[in-house]
Formats: sequence, structure tokens, C-alpha cells
Amino acid sequence: MPGKDNRRNPVTMILAGAVCISFSGIWVNLSGTAPTLSAFYRVFFGSLFLAIACLLRDEFERPSRKTLLLTVLCGLCFAVNLSCWHASIFFIGPGLATIISNFQVFVMALVSLVVFGEKIRPIFFVSLPLAFLGLFQIIGFDWSSLPENYRTGVYLGLATALLYSAFLLILRKIQQVQRSLSFFFSLLLVSLSASFFLGAATWLTGNSFRVSGLIPIGSLLCLGLFSQTIGWSCIANSLPRVSPAVTGLVLLLQPALAFIWDVLFFARPTSADQWLGVGVTLAAIYLGMTAARAPRYGKRSR
Repeated sequence: MPGKDNRRNPVTMILAGAVCISFSGIWVNLSGTAPTLSAFYRVFFGSLFLAIACLLRDEFERPSRKTLLLTVLCGLCFAVNLSCWHASIFFIGPGLATIISNFQVFVMALVSLVVFGEKIRPIFFVSLPLAFLGLFQIIGFDWSSLPENYRTGVYLGLATALLYSAFLLILRKIQQVQRSLSFFFSLLLVSLSASFFLGAATWLTGNSFRVSGLIPIGSLLCLGLFSQTIGWSCIANSLPRVSPAVTGLVLLLQPALAFIWDVLFFARPTSADQWLGVGVTLAAIYLGMTAARAPRYGKRSR
């Protein structure tokens, strides 16, 4: 398996991963299930597919006690992150929810600067306000006039960005603590942990795990297969072999496509000014993505 990965064009692999993950919000929306339940099935099905991949690649390994503790914390962050993001999709749509969640690149850049002391380019301090300018161009500058549910969706999207950053940082720590663990086995452990928390939340709130209908079931399976397994695999295998600038540009396709799918599949009303806001926001995200020499997987698609 690794040998085959090395013979493939890494840019093509990252592009394929970005396209796969760009449909995440679409699968969530089509599932028609509660945010916590769709998040549960995403990581549950993803765990099954990841387990098969690890078995084929012979990557199972006994984790240390510290690794297990970090895995539990990482799984908790991932579980809450997915719940917030899936909820934001129902309030503001998959396109905008995905774009806002990608604001995590700014959080990661700031962490790289403040915590790790890594260099950051001056353009970063332009990209952050530019991103919010683009965001308000999309949603409107009169915040108080927006429906309460819409504002809640924006807040949940921003919370997703923060939680996703925490997830990535802890995942990085896991790989530093036990370097022999493969990325896929690490993600499998985190997915299992997140499955536990999301399953417990679903059970404690009295919600049913039952999902009826071919479209909802198929959507959740696609969410686990393409978003949690194939998309991440394509990107993770190829990131070390591509420059950060090229990686950022290719990965920017993911939130861009997510917004386009929202318009095409769910007839999201979008004016010329809003399209301009989308362009400004995506450009700002790219600048933030390349402004700091952050960890290689500091920018990860949804």
C-alpha cells in the first residue's frame, strides 16, 4: 500500500481528497438526522472503514497509557466539533458552515506564533480581518437583523473552527508521544473515542439510533467512507510531498466546492455581492493558510 501511494501524483491525491470531503455537508443535509446522530454515524462508519484499512496495511499497534488518555481528549474535542458543525449546517447551510469552519487556519497560525514561537508573515494580520469582511459580505453587515437561528449557525461554525484546531493540536501531540503509530491508526483510535462520546450523548438525550430510508442510510455511509476515510487518507498520504503553498491552494477547493454544491443541490439563494464575499473569504483563508509555517496538517479539510 505505501509503495503504491508513493507512485501517485501527490497533488492529484490531495485534489481527490478535497473533492471527496467537499461533499460532507451535502451528506449531512441529505441524511436528515439530528446533528449528534449524523456525527455519530460518521465516526462509527469511519471507524469500520479505517479498521479495515489498518488491517490491510498491518498498522495495528498497542497504544501507551498516555496515548490513550490523549486519544480520549482528542475524541471528545472531535465529537463536540462535529456536533457543532453538523448543527450549523442545518441553520446556515452546508456551504457557509464549511467556509466558516475553515477559519481554523487562523487559530492554528496564532497557536503556531504564540505557543510554538514559529514565524508568521505580516500578511496574516491582513488576512484575518479580510476573512471577516468577506463573511459579513455573505451574511450581511446588519447582524441584528439576521434571524436568531442564522446567528446561532454562525456562532456554531466559529465554535467548530476552535474545536477543530484543538482536535488537530492534540492529534499532533499523539503522534509526537508515540511516533510509531501510523496516522491512520491514530485517526482510528480518535474516531472510536468520538463514537463513544457521540453515542453516549445520543443515548442520554433519549434519541433513537434508528435511521430509515435508503437516502439517509446511504448518505451516512458516504459520510463515513468518503469524508472520514478516503478523503483524509488521500490528503494525509500526500501532504509531506507537496509544498505548503500548493497544498493550501488545492485544499481551498474543498470549501469552495462545498458552497457550490449548496447552491446547485439545495438552491441556496446567492447574490453577486455574496459571491464576492465568498471569493474574499476564500482568498483570506488561503493567505492565513500560507502565512505561518504551521504544522503540516495544521490545515485539514472537513
